Amino acid sequence: MVNPIPAAHISPPDPQFSLRVVGLMSGTSHDGVDAAACDLRLAGNTLTLTPLGHISAPYPAALRSELMAALPPAATTAEALCRLDTGIGQAFADVAARAVAELCGGRADLVVSHGQTLFHWAPAGGAVRGTLQIGEPAWIAEATGLPVVSGLRTRDVAAGGQGAPLVGLFDALWLAGRPGAVALNLGGIANVTVLSGATPSAATPVAFDTGPACALLDAATRHVTGGRLAFDADGALAARGRVLPLLLERLLDEPYYARPAPKSTGKELFHLSYLLNRLGPMEPTAEDLLATLVALTARTVADAVRDTATEVVASGGGTRNPVLMAALRSELPGVAVRTSDELGVPSQTKEALAFAVLGWHTWHGLPGVLPGATGARHPSVLGTVTPGADGRYPPGRGAGAGLPGRLEILAPA
Repeated sequence: MVNPIPAAHISPPDPQFSLRVVGLMSGTSHDGVDAAACDLRLAGNTLTLTPLGHISAPYPAALRSELMAALPPAATTAEALCRLDTGIGQAFADVAARAVAELCGGRADLVVSHGQTLFHWAPAGGAVRGTLQIGEPAWIAEATGLPVVSGLRTRDVAAGGQGAPLVGLFDALWLAGRPGAVALNLGGIANVTVLSGATPSAATPVAFDTGPACALLDAATRHVTGGRLAFDADGALAARGRVLPLLLERLLDEPYYARPAPKSTGKELFHLSYLLNRLGPMEPTAEDLLATLVALTARTVADAVRDTATEVVASGGGTRNPVLMAALRSELPGVAVRTSDELGVPSQTKEALAFAVLGWHTWHGLPGVLPGATGARHPSVLGTVTPGADGRYPPGRGAGAGLPGRLEILAPA
């Protein structure tokens, strides 16, 4: 845990740039909604973040079943999309209202919703052409009375960027002053922010997806257990297996891994049918299959960062898999592999907090991506705003609203 900064060493915050924000996130595991609340204050060129807590809520079973049925490679309908957009918007709204009441003492200024990614249009070898996050923000604004920033990925895509991952700005501010640090998120897809850039000679940070993390592990677990298990808790199955070199070689022979960064991917590519196709006639045991998939994630993450990283700071659900974390450490000898919790950011809420920070930037008319980090032609102010009950709208870039140079994580309030 980061030690609290003595009050005497903090510049007085500018009230014009102080917000209490609720960040909402649902990732590629598609299992529910995470909410993290925080106070954000600009003091000099430092943005200070004080966590106020977090809550999580699973999607209702029927809603999750509808969602899973609409995900690639399945086909879907306009009616299904409308039903999902409404149902997920209402699920996000319920969690947002709870967060305001339970975490914020009933008072917040802004909600930032990532929504639920349904499709990320990233043709093989080409630029991202579109990305679709659903969960209508009007339901959140109606339930909370607060303005809502949403749709943050699309503007970056329109500017020629990947639109994913979008945590690069948060990572660069948070890990400023830690040369060689790499931020790693192990969600359904693994993504990294390499602070020194894609190569040792690059000057700017770059953020990109390395490949699957839990996406194939979870799909394989459901498949080999006939749906009895949704995921391999604590890596128990993988721990009893052995890595199959021939299968690992076949899995590594995926063109995506050789593409230059920045790049992005998703379950549009890495899903059960993809895995079964790669298996071909091979019939590994459940344990050996999961052990090999753990090795795949560890190898592809390590290959992406081994030339630059002196430290890897990991977050996301994959950090709860000790077999995966051990494999990462084995692949990166001499590199400190730790979780974000050690630096004051709870690993399960890091992305929700990151989107809260992005929403703070949007509200103040500041770009939410760093130059070059996503491959966009220029940095953009991200997202759209749904006004709250009082009609408040972003003030835009006011006097003194320069980009923060660093992010301090204070002790929880």
